Amino acid sequence: MPSCYEITAGLREQGFSDIAEGTVYALLVRIEKRGLVDVERVPSEKGPPRKVYSLNTQGREYLEESWGGVELPRGTTGTAPRRGRAGCPMSKGAASSRR
Repeated sequence: MPSCYEITAGLREQGFSDIAEGTVYALLVRIEKRGLVDVERVPSEKGPPRKVYSLNTQGREYLEESWGGVELPRGTTGTAPRRGRAGCPMSKGAASSRR
């Protein structure tokens, strides 16, 4: 179960170098409010407990409905898609403009 920081780091590794942790956190809050992820607070060595996120059943169903037809590059299961359907924020044109 990754934290916001770990999700942000993973996105940066996938080529989204300009993404800010605050942006990811805001999106995670929205996703949490929609009931698509489970959130657990785990102790932190520094500061307050940190939130870690895991996709729940409702989130998996939503993901399947939204991204069911998207082909992911081989070996990238669970990572951000680089191509998508027209109108999707991760569609081919949008993803390349973010790099």
